[in-house]
Amino acid sequence: MVTESDRRPGPGTPAGSALPRFVVAAPASGHGKTTVATGLMAALARSGHVVSGHKVGPDYIDPGYHALATGRPGRNLDPHLVGEHLLEPLLLHGAGPVRPPRPGTPTGAADLAVIEGVMGLYDGQIGGEGFASTAHVAAVTRTPVILVVDISHASRTIGALVHGIAAFDPAVRVAGVILNKAGSQRHADEVRRSIEPLGIPVLGVLSRDDGIVAPSRHLGLVPAQEREEAARALDRLAAQVAERIDLDTVLELARSAPDLTATPWDPRDHVTPVAGEPVVAVAGGRAFTFTYAETTELLAAAGCRVEVFDPLTDTELPAGTQAIYLGGGFPEVHAAGLTGNNALREQLRAAVADGIPTVAECAGLLYLCQSVDDVPMIGAIDATAVMTPRLTLAYRTGIAGHDTLLTRAGERVTAHEFHRTTVQPVHGQVPAWLDRGDAIGFAGPTLHASYLHTHWAGAPVLAQRLADAAAAATPAAPVDWHVSVAESAISQPKRDSQRGPEPVEPVDLTWHGDAELSEGLVDLAVNVSDEPHPEWLTRALHDGLTGSTAYPDARVAQKAVARRHGRSPAEVLVTSGAAEAFTLLARARAWSHPVVVHPQFTEPEVALTTAGHAVHRVQTRAEDGFRLDPDLVPEAADLVVIGNPTNPTSVLHPTTALRRLLRPGRVVVVDEAFMDAVPGERASLTSTPMPGLVVLRSLTKLWAIPGIRAGYVVGDGEVVADLRRQQPPWSVSGPALAAVLATAGDEASAEAERRARLVTQQRAVLVDGLAELGVPVVAAPTGPFVLAQAGAGAHARLRAAGFAVRRADTFPGLDDTWVRIAVRRPVTTRSLLAAWRTVLS
Repeated sequence: MVTESDRRPGPGTPAGSALPRFVVAAPASGHGKTTVATGLMAALARSGHVVSGHKVGPDYIDPGYHALATGRPGRNLDPHLVGEHLLEPLLLHGAGPVRPPRPGTPTGAADLAVIEGVMGLYDGQIGGEGFASTAHVAAVTRTPVILVVDISHASRTIGALVHGIAAFDPAVRVAGVILNKAGSQRHADEVRRSIEPLGIPVLGVLSRDDGIVAPSRHLGLVPAQEREEAARALDRLAAQVAERIDLDTVLELARSAPDLTATPWDPRDHVTPVAGEPVVAVAGGRAFTFTYAETTELLAAAGCRVEVFDPLTDTELPAGTQAIYLGGGFPEVHAAGLTGNNALREQLRAAVADGIPTVAECAGLLYLCQSVDDVPMIGAIDATAVMTPRLTLAYRTGIAGHDTLLTRAGERVTAHEFHRTTVQPVHGQVPAWLDRGDAIGFAGPTLHASYLHTHWAGAPVLAQRLADAAAAATPAAPVDWHVSVAESAISQPKRDSQRGPEPVEPVDLTWHGDAELSEGLVDLAVNVSDEPHPEWLTRALHDGLTGSTAYPDARVAQKAVARRHGRSPAEVLVTSGAAEAFTLLARARAWSHPVVVHPQFTEPEVALTTAGHAVHRVQTRAEDGFRLDPDLVPEAADLVVIGNPTNPTSVLHPTTALRRLLRPGRVVVVDEAFMDAVPGERASLTSTPMPGLVVLRSLTKLWAIPGIRAGYVVGDGEVVADLRRQQPPWSVSGPALAAVLATAGDEASAEAERRARLVTQQRAVLVDGLAELGVPVVAAPTGPFVLAQAGAGAHARLRAAGFAVRRADTFPGLDDTWVRIAVRRPVTTRSLLAAWRTVLS
């Protein structure tokens, strides 16, 4: 905090404020706190309560969901950022009347507060003995705790876990438990019985298949403001929570919380209004969602008129802007949209240069830089930013080394840091802060920009200084700008005159992504990872090659695959890629009514047709999100082939839908060539023995070995035996068998999970960027590619701009308005998006 004088007490309020409340906590991250807490807020709000949502810690994203669930601003409670003494006052402030009133939302005082915890219940600042933990906040505010426990991997042990957590700190009252991810009613009952002796009620049970989970991205959950379906998902979640959690008992528990004795925090007690009502332009919209509610409340209390602008869509600053606040968010994800808004970028650059007071935190810092991953930004700071694999996440204390717009030399401010980027250089001539002895950020009389996020309720003098500077500033002038299309686009690969024309062959099912490639094109057409081979795989391939003086023996590799998936070696057949598996399948039996579910990889239909079978197509529909409806498959089908996740739609079909395809006398083949790109391989059926089920796997894509041709079949032993009889001797090479063996081990599983999570992060950059361009994408993609409806001619124009994407009109059910785009590293993706904005506008 800056000074104690900045924390003047507010006017007295009646002591003993009654506020029913509870904390939602968990033993660790990943147990479902956010899902349950948000679901409870939504369910209680929809039942007629006015609910105030709060989050322990510096998190910006969860409060966005809380706001969506309650219709009120989401709030944070963090002892490090604001001080322990402000927890009760801020809690009461958040639960008080909403000022200014918001049309259509509950603006009166809340009758209930729900506080979502952070990490595990007792996890706080490292070395702080639980300081700033959920337990710390619960103890200070004397709030009962509801513990959410993921029981998917235990039963009676959960009783011991809850007992230990409840007894660990007498200052914390664990008053109820919600069981999450129960496998069955029997499983849940066993856990209930283990908890009963503790005298802690089980308030409800959520099934393993119930979860409505917010999608992840490189900094965690995708902000609610970026999810068009978030409101609909909340409705479903609220209904589930109301059905499966005893809300009446939850309310009784909340009402058992003792009265709070503090005075509600009021921003008007901490700042002095300036004259003239200067306009402070605050960045918002999809790219800048990280701003504490108290920040703008303090600015308004200081006499400023806060105007929110969207850097993605607004072409100019609010009229009369005299100060600018650029908070946190995801400018690296929305880089293409930000760089394409040339008018606003130019006005912001000029405003900063002209001395309009500007504060930027984290994302705001990146936006002020010259570029992010080579995509142009405002250019007001002589620095560049790049994405990195490393997450920086920590509490900090910033010390001011100089007098600047916000600080005076020697002042200290508590803060937090949360990013996956780096900026070079790390500081300007006047650093914004000294952090652990290192100079960071960029500052001066009219600028303060750094990675550190501060909560201005804990340092209200920062709001006062920005308001004072705004009152003294001359409003930003409109900018007369003109940037040509050529100037606005970032450097793109030059077109090669030898590249060859757009393919003119008749549409057929033999067209593959590698046919798109020509000299000089950036490859976004082939679904092969561009990650380098791990050392152990390179070594295995080398050993497989040197051992190729003998005929290959697949038995060792098949046993390794069987161990990995918990199957018998008789249920495994190693193949020369998935393509060979489809050929073996087509020849294995005299199929009378084979069905291929489209759009999907065309090789199964080609193999079946070549073998003389008449293939029946079942078409999934764009209006249904290309999701499988098992009822569309004819009862007469004796073979059904479907991809999961499906190529090219990137749709992951639920296992319940796939199991509904199974019938006596029918073989169901699930092509899981891209399942290893799905974190946790959820929805995989390789370890699930079922009559008639066969799963195909490929090592080509994730491990980037298309020239090796390695894969395998796992499934019904009788079907696998039929395939084995069709396979020529020694069809799988020594290097391919070495690859299968190497990728079946524990080291490979850990690396595969890392790569799958990397794909998830990189895909989010592509999906969000396409959304900014207004290009529809098939919802919730899960593979290392997305299917986008770019419009007729887009494929050719992108090719002319230097980018190869996969044409989609060779997939049954799609036309030339669709393209499939491979997930690549963010720098490549952003180059594509920047070119797309130019060539397809």
